[in-house]
Amino acid sequence: MSLTAPEPVAGARTSLAGMLVVPATLFVAIGLIGPIAILFRYSLNQFIPGQFMVDGLTIENYVKFFTDSFYLNVLWRTIRVAVACTVVCLIMGFPLAYVLARTQSRFKNLLIMLVVLPLFVGNAVRAAGWMTAFGSKGALNASLMGLGLIDQPLEIMFTETAVIIGIIAVNLPFMVLTLQSVIEGINRNVEEAAFSLGAGPVAMFRRVLWPLAMPGILAGTILTFILAMNAYATPVLLGGPKFQTMGPLVYGQFAQQNNWPFGGAISFILMTATLLLTIAANLIVQRRYR
Repeated sequence: MSLTAPEPVAGARTSLAGMLVVPATLFVAIGLIGPIAILFRYSLNQFIPGQFMVDGLTIENYVKFFTDSFYLNVLWRTIRVAVACTVVCLIMGFPLAYVLARTQSRFKNLLIMLVVLPLFVGNAVRAAGWMTAFGSKGALNASLMGLGLIDQPLEIMFTETAVIIGIIAVNLPFMVLTLQSVIEGINRNVEEAAFSLGAGPVAMFRRVLWPLAMPGILAGTILTFILAMNAYATPVLLGGPKFQTMGPLVYGQFAQQNNWPFGGAISFILMTATLLLTIAANLIVQRRYR
């Protein structure tokens, strides 16, 4: 008697799995790719004040962006802020994620909830909270002046530092949760084996834990980088009107200037820069730890 499963059963399961993927694929195609294609078509139109836009096929909106130093500086500032936020989130999030993954405390679920708790509050509300802390008469300056550590209030509001701190506070839980789920899947015996073979904590981290956690590191950095590149509420509230990043710039073209063609071009430049930098970093890291 043959104990192998009939081939038609395996084929039916594969077919069923493929059918289950179809609804999600159609939803993404219609709800995401469709509007992006329409937006790209708008970016090739001409903008004439008072006429909304004129149908055409021109790249003048892209030329305008890359020939104007103001827009190039905004793009560079956005990339710089996103990279800084991603690096800091990784440095701060990895130890916390490791503790959450390895703890045997009965309060582990409570600790995870504390990490998730900031996500229950909107970005605008959290940014408003940082405004009360960073203001010239805010909690931070009042505390430092009360302790006699400074004579004049620190200029924190409406600076790049304030924006970076605000975005880190928003993105850090995503990094921690992503890393924690991956580190939990790493067998603790692998770390103990490294120690038993004479490796110190630094060597174990560099040669064992870091490479094994690389899928979570890549996923977490990609997620936080994309969120930082497209941040809107935090740069607007903590950076002020003079601190421009790509997200508020796109909104200003659509909602304030009513320049949909140029807004569409900026959107595509932002999306392209995000994708290219993400793919490049992914390839470099994978080649390094292959």
